Amino acid sequence: MPSSWHDEELPMSMDNTIWQDAAALGARLFDELREMSLDPPGVTRPAFSRLEDEAHAIAARAARAIGMEIRHDRCGNQYMVWPGADRSLPRVMVGSHMDSVAHGGNFDGALGVVLGIAAATALHARGVRPVRDLVVMAIRAEELVWFPTPYCGSRMAFGLLPADEYEKVRRSDTGRSLAEHMRDGGWDPDALAAGARELDPATLAAYIEPHIEQGPVLDAAGEAIGVVTGIRGNLRYRHGVITGEWAHAGAVPRDHRHDAVRAGAAFVSELEAIWDRYDAAGEDFVATIGEFWTDPDMHGMTKVPGTVRFTIDMRSLDNDLLWRTDAMLREAAAAIGARYGVTVDLGEATHAASALMDPALMDRLAAEAERCGVPYRRMASGAGHDCATFAGMGVPSAMLFLRNQNGSHNPDEAMRMEDFVAALPVLAGTLEGLLTA
Repeated sequence: MPSSWHDEELPMSMDNTIWQDAAALGARLFDELREMSLDPPGVTRPAFSRLEDEAHAIAARAARAIGMEIRHDRCGNQYMVWPGADRSLPRVMVGSHMDSVAHGGNFDGALGVVLGIAAATALHARGVRPVRDLVVMAIRAEELVWFPTPYCGSRMAFGLLPADEYEKVRRSDTGRSLAEHMRDGGWDPDALAAGARELDPATLAAYIEPHIEQGPVLDAAGEAIGVVTGIRGNLRYRHGVITGEWAHAGAVPRDHRHDAVRAGAAFVSELEAIWDRYDAAGEDFVATIGEFWTDPDMHGMTKVPGTVRFTIDMRSLDNDLLWRTDAMLREAAAAIGARYGVTVDLGEATHAASALMDPALMDRLAAEAERCGVPYRRMASGAGHDCATFAGMGVPSAMLFLRNQNGSHNPDEAMRMEDFVAALPVLAGTLEGLLTA
């Protein structure tokens, strides 16, 4: 325990030994996960692979130690259930995913499952008797890098994945379909494609997803945890193109050029100006030009570039703001095109709506953080998470961020176990309140 916490200040009057044992369990599970999936640099746990299966098995062994029931759905999601006195009541669920990106970090996703099991273990040791079931869920295939469809495991569970995607969507490293990989594991994509649904929102009282922040805000502020206010929606333009004319770099004067790169630079500057205005107004918004390139078969130092291709990723908690920005960018594209003698085509946009977290659950997490003396802030999540699926289905949902170092989706991703220890009573206290109500 942190040295600043005295016995009389422990949340829920928990004994130091209970906290220490639960934290030691978490550390051991992280070590097992790392050792099992080590792929220098970093770890690799592909979706619907032997390594993801083993990650689920590691979690299941720890859950069985306190008598939790283990079951799987036809999607391959794993449910570790601490039975409540009245099993007909809506369940409380906590969890996240256990796959990782290639050569990624050990904490992204896995934290939610490990912290959930550790919290259940602490409550069990304390003698808590839940009125309703507590379910720790290990969700399949969240990382978009493996199967290019968002929130794959959670959307399958709610019957939201389009039927054609089971055969159409293919894993990036094998080229084999989602359905093929599911059948390899003994799961049933055919039943799901035919309309089977594994989760009913009416049977869920709450869903809480602990997760590392994946950004620098908490660490820079010296705050251990964040209570997430919402998961940003996005507008994404995957096929933007600026079309001008290829020309000789020395022979064509400036006012005769149709320079796609100069037009592209002006377009990026306009996006920056829009962002500046939003920041000044206190609006929630981020934007990224993830790709911006000329054709390597055509470009050269002595050529005026005739084509630029680009992508845009815009995110905000305000869906209306995203669409207003779309209109402003399309207007700017027309004006810049006329100015530089080019066409600026953003292409079609794909949209994922934002997901706001449940106010009552946010207040519960914040109250526990204050009672435990853990520094925290309320903040938006810029990254997408399975929690968005639950919130979108009307399930009261919340996220608890833990600060992490060195970013995420890279082998240097880090998390301090002292922050895990700090977050443990915050989650456990919140769960106890929900389980005994």
